Amino acid sequence: VEDYREVRRRWLAGESQRGIARALGISRNTVKKYCEGSNVPWERKSYVREATILTPEVKAFIEECLKADEEEGRPKQGHTARRIYTRLVEEKGYQGGESTIRRAVHEIKGKSREAFVPLAFEPGDAMQIDWGECSIYLSGEKLTVYLFCARMCYSDAPFVIAYRRQNSESFLDALVQTLDFFGGTPRRVIFDNAKVAVKDGFGANAVATEGYAALSAHYGFEPVFCNIASGNEKGLVEGLVGFSRRNFCVPIPKVGSMEELNDMLRKACLAYRAHKVQGKEASVGALFVKEKEALYPLPGYAYDPAKRVEAKVSLYSTVRYDTNSYSVPVDYCGEQVTVKALPNRIEVYCRGEMIASHQRCFLHQQSIYCLEHYLPLLEQKGRAIFQAKPVKDNVPEYFLQWLRKQDLKPKELVKLLRLSLEIGFDAVMQGQRHNVLTQSGEIQDKVLVATVDLLAYDALYTQRMGVGT
Repeated sequence: VEDYREVRRRWLAGESQRGIARALGISRNTVKKYCEGSNVPWERKSYVREATILTPEVKAFIEECLKADEEEGRPKQGHTARRIYTRLVEEKGYQGGESTIRRAVHEIKGKSREAFVPLAFEPGDAMQIDWGECSIYLSGEKLTVYLFCARMCYSDAPFVIAYRRQNSESFLDALVQTLDFFGGTPRRVIFDNAKVAVKDGFGANAVATEGYAALSAHYGFEPVFCNIASGNEKGLVEGLVGFSRRNFCVPIPKVGSMEELNDMLRKACLAYRAHKVQGKEASVGALFVKEKEALYPLPGYAYDPAKRVEAKVSLYSTVRYDTNSYSVPVDYCGEQVTVKALPNRIEVYCRGEMIASHQRCFLHQQSIYCLEHYLPLLEQKGRAIFQAKPVKDNVPEYFLQWLRKQDLKPKELVKLLRLSLEIGFDAVMQGQRHNVLTQSGEIQDKVLVATVDLLAYDALYTQRMGVGT
């Protein structure tokens, strides 16, 4: 700038370009450029060098990749600039830099950064929901669970609950749990086009599944569906998915049950209400107090999200659901029953009465037996006790080996199995004394020898177990 000032001063004073260049010791070309004031030193043209490595063949390859993405119609699974670069290196022997490919991809796409409209929601107006996933240790086993995340749009109040599967019954149950947690219903619930919620179409033309339509009618909210690949339309909950995974689930939770995990997530959501979101006038909790007043009240009857199917009890006293077989008491063999599928449990009903309940199995082609269901049958078919699958699946091997050494009849073996369900396998083997509530309502002292009806076995048990009759 000092050179420019001096060149301009001398030129305006009448000096020649040659004389100015000699006096200042700078190039005549520089003097010529500056003397008339047509060029200034503080404004420079951006320098862009055409990459010699960006050949027509490379550009054609980039265009083919982007065209293939467009034809597939899966934007979340399309080529990134880095993926195009790695393919060029592997398939075409490309030796240029990754930044060159990034610029080329941006130019070929011809897209500028999308602009978004800032939104402001009224209290109780809307809630955004979405799914995410994270890893946990459940009873020592590492597995993936699915996080249902919900966020009130005015207060930013969050709710997160975990499920083993991302299916329709989990989705509906999560919504019921969410609205119960917030203590009311917003006017709208904003979600994407997931199959658990959408039966047909997408965006403004989406048709809700029967279960979601029934639930929204019962609670009085309008289901709103986002456009495809438009996560910005539910940006609040998109942020919550990542936040909850990084903050609520780090370090990786180690829990004994899903109930324990969800209790932990619930407490974390309540603690978040002390947080103040940037740009908000008050804390999340303070804003939620105002928002809760604007929510619709909950209906008197809680929506039942379970899926129900009719089934016939097989000859093995089981019913089938989602490729797995679940046992029922043998008295119901051949009966027509209703299987009720909850997110984490399977319940079986006959004539309106629940006859069996199991933890839901998330594997495939499995059989889940309850030992108690088969004990009456084993009393009649005693020779099958040690080969019976319900026994092998539910009784520890060490206890079976101990039973084999006992000189007992089948009915007496069944009585020991029945008692083991009451007081435990080790307690039966040790002959410990336990208080048992009888049918008459009296407390009766029960020891191992008391399970044998025949008095002839009393002395034998006293000798083997070291306890009195």
